[in-house]
Amino acid sequence: MDKLPQNCPMKLHEDVYEEASPVYRSDFGRLACHSARVEAAGYGVWPRLREIMEFSRLAGFTRLGLAFCVGLRKEAGAVGRIFESNGFAVASVVCKTGARPKEELGLRENEKVRPGQFEAMCNPVAQAMILNKEQTDLNVLLGLCVGHDTLFIKYSAAPITVLAVKDRATGHNPLAAVYAAHYFQAKLKMS
Repeated sequence: MDKLPQNCPMKLHEDVYEEASPVYRSDFGRLACHSARVEAAGYGVWPRLREIMEFSRLAGFTRLGLAFCVGLRKEAGAVGRIFESNGFAVASVVCKTGARPKEELGLRENEKVRPGQFEAMCNPVAQAMILNKEQTDLNVLLGLCVGHDTLFIKYSAAPITVLAVKDRATGHNPLAAVYAAHYFQAKLKMS
């Protein structure tokens, strides 16, 4: 402990480690053991899609929810088919569900992507509520926008994992901006 930096969480919050430990012995906390088993079996070999399915099998999850962005609807269809061909039941819901106008959010016309046209708002709260009604065991996020994913996570009754995040500038590979920081440098500066 003496060699740790002063701002190290292990020094600042020693009590948290003892408080967290019993959680791993609870039913929900056992997910960590399933995760460790998936890591050991498929580390560097299995794509994340397979890891999600292996993890789900170990956890006894049979009904998967798929909350996806309309921009990734083709990918969502493929993912749903892969899950189903591997024995999972799938309930899916697109971000624009309900076709509610963006004006409901308080958005002004000039703040829309296409001013002067109807634009449906993304509806992550409804996505989560629909999957709650479908009684999914695990919800998989596929390309929800920043903030929309946050709302979905807050309102989902089932545990959540992420297959992919939305990043239109990098082909949905947000770490590209880290790996190629020299290229993305100007795009990472806030004005």
